[in-house]
Amino acid sequence: MTTLFEQLGGNASVDAAVDIFYRKVLSDDSISHFFDDVDMDRMRAMQKSFLTMAFGGPNGYTGSSLREAHAPLLKQGLDTSHFTTVAGHLQATLKELNVSDELIEQVMTIAAGTHDDVLSL
Repeated sequence: MTTLFEQLGGNASVDAAVDIFYRKVLSDDSISHFFDDVDMDRMRAMQKSFLTMAFGGPNGYTGSSLREAHAPLLKQGLDTSHFTTVAGHLQATLKELNVSDELIEQVMTIAAGTHDDVLSL
């Protein structure tokens, strides 16, 4: 069975998606402030590794758990509206990359499944 990672196009596709995604996120004034003190090169690398693993690709992710990684952002006011905005940028990125609706639905299901961990609910 082919993994979602492979169906999306592997490393090159995940790399392209993460780069476009963060361009969208960083230009959105409603959420960009959460990244003011973030090393974006490191963040992109961690996100690429995390998504590769989450989509069924090779697991090289060595970062914090979602709860640990987002805990400081909760203190800055991160909430469901921000999560929804970020998810929207992910969906828009995949559409921009001409990913099929079926695969976008699978990705968004995975993203939705992280909601409670990201917001420590």
